[in-house]
Amino acid sequence: MHGQASLLLTIAASFGLALAFGFVAARLRLPVLVGYMLAGVVLGPGTPGFVANVELSRELAEIGVILLMFGVGLRFSLDELIAVRGIALPGALLEMTTIASAGAALAWWWGWEVGACLVFGLSLSVASTVVLVRSLERQNVLESITGHIALGWLVVEDLAMVLVLVLLPPLAGSLGGHATSTSMPLGFQIGLTLLKVAAFVALMMVVGKRLLPKLLWSVAHTGSRELFTLSVVAGAIGVAYAASLLFGVSFALGAFFAGIVMRESSLAYRAAQESLPLRDAFAVLFFVSVGMLFDPHIVLDRPLEVLGVTSVIVLLKPCIAFSLVTLFRYPLNTAITIAIGLAQIGEFSYILAGLGLQLGLLEPAGLNLILAGSLISIGVNPLLTRALQPLHDWLRSHSRLGGMFERPSDPLAILPTTFTSDELTGHVVLVGYGRVGRRIGRALMARGQRFVVIENSRSTVEDLRAAGLPAVAGDAADPEVLIQGHIVRASMLIIAMPDAARSCRILEIARMLNPGVRTIARAHSDEEAELLVRERVGGVFYGEQELANAMIKDFEAQFAELLSASPH
Repeated sequence: MHGQASLLLTIAASFGLALAFGFVAARLRLPVLVGYMLAGVVLGPGTPGFVANVELSRELAEIGVILLMFGVGLRFSLDELIAVRGIALPGALLEMTTIASAGAALAWWWGWEVGACLVFGLSLSVASTVVLVRSLERQNVLESITGHIALGWLVVEDLAMVLVLVLLPPLAGSLGGHATSTSMPLGFQIGLTLLKVAAFVALMMVVGKRLLPKLLWSVAHTGSRELFTLSVVAGAIGVAYAASLLFGVSFALGAFFAGIVMRESSLAYRAAQESLPLRDAFAVLFFVSVGMLFDPHIVLDRPLEVLGVTSVIVLLKPCIAFSLVTLFRYPLNTAITIAIGLAQIGEFSYILAGLGLQLGLLEPAGLNLILAGSLISIGVNPLLTRALQPLHDWLRSHSRLGGMFERPSDPLAILPTTFTSDELTGHVVLVGYGRVGRRIGRALMARGQRFVVIENSRSTVEDLRAAGLPAVAGDAADPEVLIQGHIVRASMLIIAMPDAARSCRILEIARMLNPGVRTIARAHSDEEAELLVRERVGGVFYGEQELANAMIKDFEAQFAELLSASPH
């Protein structure tokens, strides 16, 4: 009974305080993540009063990481990740090496031992999965080339950290820590680790690619929504746990590959939607658990050291990432987005620091410095994300800086020259090519209406171009992307994505470029519909209302038919 009470009390306290602090943060126009982490600080052992069960909270948070990475995997194919290996692999390894060296040098300057310096530096070099994915989702670039590079970068970091976690115990004795008893040579351990990772990936690509989609279909045919949701969650957590237990792969990486193989099913979109509420709820527990681990006294006891750690994470790390991405000749906006997304540390940092503490390589103060850097960097990251567009605009407005940093754009972000100006005059610009956008596109083609698609998903743009249709990859809220869609000569703009705030931004830019363009937009609720109406959108549609209208129209038609057939 005590264990059950502890679990329920931990969940209740975590969600309750997260709601309260998150609400206050939102009212103060601060990121809600800051509120979640402050709730964790209040619940943790570093502050007086009630102390929640930290271990239980960390395990619950791990479920959030699993579900989040599973959802990300559902959106990506392995081919899309392989396509960015040219930048993700060298970029991640170079960035990790540079930041680990800088962190180790900082610790060496403080007078730490070699082993502590190594663990400390490596802990500062790896970004948080949850924070990076949330950052990309907020900017609506998760499925763009920028998102693919960032996710590929993250996968490389995760694989590198898996290798570090395996190698650290046998090296602990020579680094000044507790020696572990093992008869296995170091080279053999490295080879075995790489072999296990390769075996896991091969198994998922060969067996999982066939088995998991079939499982979804079998459960879906039962007609039970509860069983379908259960199959999605069980598949994600089961694969993640099996990957960790049998192959030594992290939970996050295992869940990510589970999502990739389940993407082969046509039910992938439904699987993502069913797991969304659980994913969001457990993600909150992740940020609360980060706060619980933090001892706020470290800020007062060692302020200069906290400042040094934070500077490496928030200043040096993004500068290195930015330099590497621009070196590989990617656009300025891509470089800034990835740099800011990586300017934080998370779950692998805690795991590595905890292992260093267990092996006698790291002191408790070192763990607290890492946690302080994590807490501050995660809290600051959404603020940096907000400054992304103004920073990009400022750099672009200064010709010298713009010329220095900007590189040739992604080919998919430029409309091919095979489409002439005559073909793209009086056309429709269709923003978003998801479930709704595809139906609109088919209807336009059936009527012989020319149109240009603007879509974030590179794979979708590639498919459309292969079918001979004009399409541009990018965010329509970027004026350059709308210009590539020839909005200046368009007769109509149709926004098929249910994001009212972004739609308003797109409408503002479109009218500035083409004041006479007619507009149609999609909303997600009554409130969003009212917002778009106030923006003078020509036509506003949202699912529930259109479904109700269609049902009423069908009812009236059938009722009229019934009356006409009646002898009375």
